[in-house]
Amino acid sequence: MTKIKTDICVIGAGSGGLSLAAGAVQMGAKVVLIEKGEMGGDCLNYGCVPSKALLHAGAAGMDWTAAHHHVKRAIATIAPHDGQERFEGLGCIVIREHARFTGPREVVAGDTTIRAKRFVIATGSRPFVPEVPGLDEVPYLTNETIFDLVEKPTHLIVIGGGPIGIEMATAHRRFGCDVTVLEGEKALGKDDPEAAALVLDALRADGVEIVENAKAVRVRETGGKVEVVTEDGGVFTGSHLLIAVGRKANIDDMGLKDAGVRTDGTAVHVNDRLRTSNRRVYALGDVTGGLQFTHVAGYQGGVAIRPTVLRLPAKARTDHLPWCTYSNPELAQVGMTEAAARETYGGRIDVLRADFAGNDRAVATGRTDGFIKVIALRGKPIGVTLVGDHAGELIAPWSLVLSKGLKLSDISGMVLPYPTLAEISKRAAGNYFAPKLFENDKLKRVVRVIQRFVP
Repeated sequence: MTKIKTDICVIGAGSGGLSLAAGAVQMGAKVVLIEKGEMGGDCLNYGCVPSKALLHAGAAGMDWTAAHHHVKRAIATIAPHDGQERFEGLGCIVIREHARFTGPREVVAGDTTIRAKRFVIATGSRPFVPEVPGLDEVPYLTNETIFDLVEKPTHLIVIGGGPIGIEMATAHRRFGCDVTVLEGEKALGKDDPEAAALVLDALRADGVEIVENAKAVRVRETGGKVEVVTEDGGVFTGSHLLIAVGRKANIDDMGLKDAGVRTDGTAVHVNDRLRTSNRRVYALGDVTGGLQFTHVAGYQGGVAIRPTVLRLPAKARTDHLPWCTYSNPELAQVGMTEAAARETYGGRIDVLRADFAGNDRAVATGRTDGFIKVIALRGKPIGVTLVGDHAGELIAPWSLVLSKGLKLSDISGMVLPYPTLAEISKRAAGNYFAPKLFENDKLKRVVRVIQRFVP
């Protein structure tokens, strides 16, 4: 048994773990990085990268075979940045084994025992598969297997109407597949209802069948096809079945109890400093059960560097974290939705809106579906919903605005190139000031007085 003493031991080589390991080792800390699966984690190999590559391939008119070559090329191109060779070159010791705590300060991985001053759990999550009768007897896909399909599905049934299900429905419809989405409650239920409705209506117009309040209660294989029965008696038959109902944190067989790390059986508990119940152990990303996005894990990895490497205090925030569903049109959000803001602040908020139909660049390109909705409190944005062309790009400056506590005047005062889609943000912010300037009788009287005495 090999024994290693190190400063930082990072368990998991996904976005969060890699961000922290790279930062820590380049700052001079000794780092051991443990990963039992693929370097790069779910995002690179089974999530963000292949899904966006497949969506692009469909929009670009590639055929099925060319599309899957494109997906593999995209992964292969990005992989070296997350690869073992690069991290060993930075100075990390990389161990490709399952990690298990044997005590509060010790982990065993294969035939190596690692004792560290600080540990970081960044093991991510995997697809959650519900206990639907018959599901264990039929072939089904998850995001970890769908990108390996050699033949194009003739009819893809998707159980789950969240971001993954909607993106995969969008991608496969672009290749001419029949697609049915079954959602037990409301599709895109965590997003602004008006924005979600626009996305769902567009998908339906493209030929995707979306059935809400349709909880799957039985699955079976019949005549070489997959049949799904819903709670209300609906029967749906397709060639392939995709399960996309959520994620499950990877905490199995990690010896967390031996480490004194508290969980609720589904995720690791952390405080706002990302510290677990063991003061030497931190956790970040999907494994904590919070917002399950690659960029959130990466952000938390940067936050965790301060206490683990520099021994400085740092807190992880959530109010400025954006997310996007890459549907057609795209749907992006940062901060509070209108419903959440009204629940918290009541009638004290201002809801500012601008439509893509009033944006000259959108008109010029014929992509006028969508809108921006800015939720403001005393002149400061606290939430933004964007649905429309390139919403994922357009949400970026709003994340900065919320992060830095900027005002609507900072946005309305921007000078932007014309014509650009970004002007929609300036238009929405300007709508806060327009009534104060143009519908203010007192101001009009003052202006008339000034003009009367101007030579």
